[in-house]
Amino acid sequence: MPKLDLTKVPVKTGSIYPSPYAEMMAGRSSLRLGDAGGLTQFGVNLVMLEPGAVSSLRHWHLNEDEFVMVTEGECVMVQDEGETIMRPGDCAAFPAGSTNGHHFFNRTDKVAKFLVIGTKAPREVATYSDVDMKIEIEGGKARFTHKDGTDWTGPR
Repeated sequence: MPKLDLTKVPVKTGSIYPSPYAEMMAGRSSLRLGDAGGLTQFGVNLVMLEPGAVSSLRHWHLNEDEFVMVTEGECVMVQDEGETIMRPGDCAAFPAGSTNGHHFFNRTDKVAKFLVIGTKAPREVATYSDVDMKIEIEGGKARFTHKDGTDWTGPR
């Protein structure tokens, strides 16, 4: 595979979250670099956060490992223990099954970028730490539920 031309990798915007959480992801975009390179066993994404944007709802993965490395700008990693400033070269690892939810927030006036590498488990469950929601992904299909497993009906 030749060098990836980042100018030809489609920019992914928006979110698969149901409302009202999808609207909270404004200002976040990504380049699906692993997909562009034909990778199937793990994902590689370059995430861009505009000033004031958040990467996702705070979450943790049941079956997938996740690794993050900041490449540009500054963002705040939010976990159960609190907040950590992340700058270029700073890394964080989130082993599958660790219930310490995480996400990244850009509180600066410049774009922040970070690389996310994660496994692609055949079946995944992600739990959102601060809201009553989970996502189950199997066979490329996503199903949102409340934490008790009932179908998603909106915030409770």
